[in-house]
This record gives sequence, structure tokens and C-alpha cells, in this order.
Amino acid sequence: MHQDSNGGGGTIQNGDTQWMTAGSGLLHIEAPPESLVQSGGLFHGLQLWVNLPARDKMMDPRYQDIRGGNVQLLTSPDGGALLRVIAGELDGHQGPGVTHTPITMIHATVRPGAEVTLPWREDFNGLAYVLAGRGTVGTERRPVHMGQTAVFGAGSSLTVRADEKQDGHTPDLEVVLLGGQPIREPMAHYGPFVMNSQAELQQAFEDFQKGLLGTVPAVHGM
Repeated sequence: MHQDSNGGGGTIQNGDTQWMTAGSGLLHIEAPPESLVQSGGLFHGLQLWVNLPARDKMMDPRYQDIRGGNVQLLTSPDGGALLRVIAGELDGHQGPGVTHTPITMIHATVRPGAEVTLPWREDFNGLAYVLAGRGTVGTERRPVHMGQTAVFGAGSSLTVRADEKQDGHTPDLEVVLLGGQPIREPMAHYGPFVMNSQAELQQAFEDFQKGLLGTVPAVHGM
């Protein structure tokens, strides 16, 4: 789609992720697994867009199908948190997701009452998005709950804590921890197209109308 999105991630059912570099154009549709649609059940779908620097906007597209068993699994020292490193690096442990813009993406499950503090690159920004449950973030213990995003200030660590009492249908705090190196370039966007100027946006839209975009080479889950 001539998008500058570096990767789109969908955490579906057991943590499987589609990771794409759109680059010069990639047409894709995310959908939950058919078996889950037929049987019913709860799953989380999360789409992440990561910017590319202007020099890499037109690079060749790339697609990764990252299965739940391929992510780097870590635990906190007391066993109160399970950490899935999806992309980037955490304390020397590398996730499978490949990005051109340096980022770190972690899916953390924190048991009730447990707290975890993660080392974080000081040149990265940082945020926490709560998939389920409730807890606090930062040393000041700012409260957060499902559907909320917390943005961290400058520093070399991120702290997340799960409340002692969780809702009956969400036994743990499920949170995505994310950060990356700021690009600080002009940005122009319209719908799914993200570029650096209005002229580039127009070109992207024309390419889409002409059917010039590539397609994802595999169906997730197949």
C-alpha cells in the first residue's frame, strides 16, 4: 500500500503474529482463525504500525509468520511474570520479529500482585497497552486497565504491576510493552497510507488503484 509501516502484528489465540514490512506496497487482510470463529472464544487482535525512515520507504516488502512457539520466552526472577519477546531485544534476549526501525515489543502476563521492572534503552520511547486486567505502571504506580495506554517518560527501565484482585474473566494482567527509536521526520497519512509528503501519498494511492501493490505470500495459520 506504499505504506511506511514496518510491521503489522496480530496476536491471535495463542500469540501467533503476522509481521510485515510494507515498504513499496503490500496488500493484506487480517482475519481470525476459522476454527476459532466456528467454535467461539476470546482472542486478542492487535495491529501495530511502525514507521520507516524516508530512505527505506520504497524497500522491498517482507512477510514473517511468527508462531507462538517461536517467540523468546522469559520469566521475572520471582516467576510472577511471563514475558514473550516478539521483536527487538530485552536484556540480551532477541525476539524473532525483524524490523528496520529499531523497536522492542513484548507481550507480558503478570500474575495478581506481581511486579516486573524491565531494562529499557534510554534512546527508546516506551508505552504499555493493556490487553486485559488492571494494574499500575511506573514507580509512581499510575493505575491502568483494559484498553488503556500508558506512555512512560525518560529512563532506563519500565515497571508494571498487576493488582492483587483481577476481574473473574481476566485472571492476570495482560499487557503489551512497546518502544522504539524516534525518527523525527515529516509524516503525511491518509487511510492506510503513511508517507513523508502529500505528493508521495498521491503516488501511493494511484499505485493502489492501478493494482501495483504486492500481496502477502502466505495465509496466516496455513
